[in-house]
Amino acid sequence: MYNSKIIGLGYFVPENVVTNDDLSKVMDTDDEWIQERTGIKERRHVIKGEDTTMSMGVKAAKIAIERAGIDKDDIDFIVFATLSPDYYFPGPGVMVQSDLDIKTVGALDVRNQCSGFVYGLSVADQYIKTGMYKNVLVIGSEVHSTGLDFTTRGRGVTVIFGDGAGAAILSREEDTTNGILSTHLHSEGQHAEELSLIAPGMGTRWVTDIIKENDPSDVSYYPHMNGQFVFKNAVVRFSEVIMEGLMANGLTNKDIDLLIPHQANLRISQFVQKKFGLSDKQVFNNIMRYGNTTAASIPIALTEAWEQGKIKQGDLVVLAAFGSGFTWGSVIIRW
Repeated sequence: MYNSKIIGLGYFVPENVVTNDDLSKVMDTDDEWIQERTGIKERRHVIKGEDTTMSMGVKAAKIAIERAGIDKDDIDFIVFATLSPDYYFPGPGVMVQSDLDIKTVGALDVRNQCSGFVYGLSVADQYIKTGMYKNVLVIGSEVHSTGLDFTTRGRGVTVIFGDGAGAAILSREEDTTNGILSTHLHSEGQHAEELSLIAPGMGTRWVTDIIKENDPSDVSYYPHMNGQFVFKNAVVRFSEVIMEGLMANGLTNKDIDLLIPHQANLRISQFVQKKFGLSDKQVFNNIMRYGNTTAASIPIALTEAWEQGKIKQGDLVVLAAFGSGFTWGSVIIRW
């Protein structure tokens, strides 16, 4: 048996910064309203024609590969987590394999939204632990800005989300006291429509229906979120799955050196931080600058924390996510 270990990290965000004041020019909102509810000050949006979900993922992956000190052809498998692929199909995983000119390895797309990167890490971890693969590239990348409702009607969702990508290289670790100690995944599909994008969909309304009806009041192809309901579930599930991971490894909240939660809402992170009695130094947040980048939020935050020297060898690092599905999960890492 082996453990898997993160040996390389990278992230990429577009240069285009969109502030709360920028959004106030196109919808009825302001900086105070947004910060009070989410903690977000600004986010990044792609410039159309310059970056896509796949291209940002490739840019993040190239940085992670270089930092890992491996050749691209050492990669045995690709896992790509996103809710915003460039194409409806095929998924971006195979496009990354082509763009990086990697040999014909397997490529898997993960559609678990905000929990996507945690799910992706869990898949990669199991492949490595069983000896099937040695080096796995895991990417989380999202472009939200091209599919949001930039009117007052959509402000409750639109002000939250941003674009970006993060990537990690997982490799085989023979010392099973290091690396990823365990992962924990859950879902509760009965609440699927509380945070969702319903159309276009084969079982509801397809593109042809939307075009034929041409109804400007139709919001089915914009994301929907029952904010208060999602918030209440998130704080419970975050706490549960973090504790589950700690208990599985004989650890407690006092053993946590750094918690990196999915950057959904700063108020959620602060609630969890208070519940576990963690200091500001023990929790890493960057939602203030990037907004919620869904599957990209944890790898972006993990990379920034590492770059800033907030993660040292031997540290216990906990990743946790909750999002659409509902899905949630945690990863316990001995760095």
